[in-house]
Amino acid sequence: MKIKEFATAIGDNNPIYHDREAARAAGHPDVIAPPTFPIVFSLSGGAILADPELGLNFAMVVHGEQRFEYRRPVHAGDELVSVSTVTDIRSVGRNEFITVRSDVTTVGGELVCTTYNTIVERGGAG
Repeated sequence: MKIKEFATAIGDNNPIYHDREAARAAGHPDVIAPPTFPIVFSLSGGAILADPELGLNFAMVVHGEQRFEYRRPVHAGDELVSVSTVTDIRSVGRNEFITVRSDVTTVGGELVCTTYNTIVERGGAG
């Protein structure tokens, strides 16, 4: 997904997400991505959640929490990859909380950001 399309889809009209000259005037080499853009890359973590060993009932899964830790903005033209790992599984009452960490890096290995996504399987612990 392209940066401008993502920014438009989330309703963010900040010129640094849409216009190269505005981004350069703000000190960036090119258009930068909105802060939540790395979710596009970290969604590859969904394959981890589909592992039969976890035994998730996706009909009972809801989004719990999400956060991002940035080293630098995502720039137009960046070639990025994401590696995802389940970092925590815990039961709270009858619910199962599963956290997936995704490190988003350039193809050269520079860490750009880390995302943490927690999903909740309602009734999964009982």
